[in-house]
Amino acid sequence: MSDHTDITWTEDVRPTKPRRGREADHGDGTPALPAPLTHTTPWHSESGLPAPRRVLVADDRMKADAAYRLVCEGTALLWRGDYQGARQLLRALGRRLDRLTPKPGATPAETFHRHRQARGHRARVLGMLLVVLEDDHGLALRRAPDVRAACTEAYGPPRHRTVVSLRELLGVIGAHEWRRKGVPIPALDARIHPHYGVFSPVRGEYVDLVGEAPLPAVAEGVPATAFDLGTGTGVLAAVLAHRGLDRVVATDSSPRALACARDNVERLGIGDRVHVTDSGDLYPAGRAALVVCNPPWLPARPTSSVEQGVYDPGSAMLRAFLDGLAEHLEPGGEGWLILSDLAEHLGLRTRDELVAAFDAAGLRVVDRLDAKPRHPRASDTTDPLHAARAAEVTSLWRLAPAS
Repeated sequence: MSDHTDITWTEDVRPTKPRRGREADHGDGTPALPAPLTHTTPWHSESGLPAPRRVLVADDRMKADAAYRLVCEGTALLWRGDYQGARQLLRALGRRLDRLTPKPGATPAETFHRHRQARGHRARVLGMLLVVLEDDHGLALRRAPDVRAACTEAYGPPRHRTVVSLRELLGVIGAHEWRRKGVPIPALDARIHPHYGVFSPVRGEYVDLVGEAPLPAVAEGVPATAFDLGTGTGVLAAVLAHRGLDRVVATDSSPRALACARDNVERLGIGDRVHVTDSGDLYPAGRAALVVCNPPWLPARPTSSVEQGVYDPGSAMLRAFLDGLAEHLEPGGEGWLILSDLAEHLGLRTRDELVAAFDAAGLRVVDRLDAKPRHPRASDTTDPLHAARAAEVTSLWRLAPAS
């Protein structure tokens, strides 16, 4: 997150047509027009993008081709025109960027990294169209929606005027709608309400796996405790409670995720059985009959808070889960690892490396349940990673100590 740098721009406040009448003049009959104003306002970026160094004020007179040249050269455009015009311009910039499809690499891993670089470039360029949030989080643009509630949810209470990218603001607005409407979860017969910056459970196959896998025999006793590591929205903790676990301890290191999980636990009325906590470590203290972990599936570096739900640098969370599992299980207990094999299809991790990590942690595989993805990108033939996504399988690995 970046919000400690100011953005400065100069805005011409002179009327487009000189007005005559009672305004002061220079003594020769020429009207004295107001001088351009220079503004300095704090910059905020949830993805940590640095504040643009060059800023030009733009409005509805700005043509898409001219805007595209400017943003590609590193000049940000601070929008002062119609809000819907800004959205149209952003879409026009996106269409121009979409023409720059990277060539496939020699290997799936190289194709993946080129795709990531292209997406990163696209995000940086589209992030150069800026808007000002007023000191109440409002937008002072024609035909602008009321974004104050959405911005307060994402950024906290307003403190002062702020400059943000329009692309980020649209993400904030979209997250507000997801949070308001919720995501239907058949395994709960209820909805989960994701917060901004917390990975949404829109891919239901991994939730269904946790809802269908046979519970370890030890979990049938009373009381039976489960741990949900990296709980995010709290959806898996809620599913475990729905399946009859007496006590579920849900942990996460993200303040946003902790607030989101607590909100969902309260909405579902299961606060007496699900305890959301930041334990300071991946594992809480003690042992459990069942430990569930759905770590980020791809061993790569995230570039924003939302991507932390997808990318796990060096498979650090995966390895921490495996290495600590045996000592946190009750006798007869199991650990459930929910993991996609997309990394294997992309050449980022092999199946042999995953199995070797099980062995190194002193674990054996009790069983494995598989599910094919249902998300739209799996069937999108225009996606450069289509082959990998189409072959993807999400698995629930039932693990237990080897001895």
